[in-house]
Amino acid sequence: MLILSRHAGEAIRIGADIRIVVIHVGGGKVRLGIEGPKNTRILREELYDMVIDLNQQAKATDGDALEAWLQAEKAP
Repeated sequence: MLILSRHAGEAIRIGADIRIVVIHVGGGKVRLGIEGPKNTRILREELYDMVIDLNQQAKATDGDALEAWLQAEKAP
């Protein structure tokens, strides 16, 4: 893992196509702006994990797996 220090307004590059800009730092949070090709999917990690989980359940032989997941998401 590469660890960098950046201030608001500064950026880092990933390859030639992806640019990450620090928009704001404060209140225990960092706001980032991400510029990249439109065909590059950019997701929050928790959403990415949810997509992976759904894909694995869709491949399952149990036809009720998706319905079970949807019901689990609705539960408090």
